[in-house]
Amino acid sequence: MLHLRHFVGRSTLKVLFLASAAALAVGGTVFVATQAQAEPALVVQAAPFVSDRMSVEVIGSGPDVILIPGLASSREVWRPLATRLAATHRVHLVQLAGFAGEPWSHGDGAFAEPAVAELARYVAETGLEKPAVIGHSMGALLGLRLAQTHPEAVGRLMSVDSLPFFSALYGPTATAETARPFAEQARAGLIAETDPATKRSRGLATAAGMARNEAVRAEIADWTVTSDNHAVASAMADVMTTDARPGLAAMTIPVTALYATDADGGPPPAMAQALWQREYASLPGVTLIRVDGSRHFIMADQPERFGELVDEFLR
Repeated sequence: MLHLRHFVGRSTLKVLFLASAAALAVGGTVFVATQAQAEPALVVQAAPFVSDRMSVEVIGSGPDVILIPGLASSREVWRPLATRLAATHRVHLVQLAGFAGEPWSHGDGAFAEPAVAELARYVAETGLEKPAVIGHSMGALLGLRLAQTHPEAVGRLMSVDSLPFFSALYGPTATAETARPFAEQARAGLIAETDPATKRSRGLATAAGMARNEAVRAEIADWTVTSDNHAVASAMADVMTTDARPGLAAMTIPVTALYATDADGGPPPAMAQALWQREYASLPGVTLIRVDGSRHFIMADQPERFGELVDEFLR
């Protein structure tokens, strides 16, 4: 994906974009297949839900957990976690349209709010009662907006390396309006890039800031190539201009926000901590948790720590 760092100055801010990257929350993990083969066979079913905005795979039984991947990601990014949770939970793996080979039929139309509406419809039509929602990057922003606009649809929310307003990375005075020209610039750049080899090359280059593991970076490039340009462009523009901060103060559900820090080439711990504290300051009772030694894909870079935090969140 086209990274927001192309539209900001060469500064330490660029490092945080590499880590937070709503613009490039792409990728899966190559360890998925190996782990899936090692686990007992699970009954996998498609949810009884028809949508041109997303599909949902359901595994396991128990309390409901919805997993939402980030921009241009495959649902496979969650596979190791989902396989483990399926022993005690009913897990709903969302795949957003236009990403990682999923069909897209909406041209350059809006992405984020229609996806939120479909998530709410999914919860209502399948009869879920206050499910836990875990989202990564843009997926967490969608979960946050779902909780704000349909509070009956979310019991608790875990945000994985995501901000309520990603363009706050431009600085504390940024607004949706000041970010809009950059969002349109990003949209145009993505739509124009149609050569698969160029997309893969850029995906690999950007992935270096997204994950520490080189094999995982290759997966990020794969999802980049197979995602629809128009879908990603619309999603990126929406993410850059969606400011969920005004709705934080009225939220009552428990929210846990994980954020990545990596002294070796990733976001500096002190800077990341200050940013997350500032941007979530108005959310009552939010639990902020720093995960060291990780870049944007916390679930891949620190899988054991991530699993522990998810278990605590679900308890």
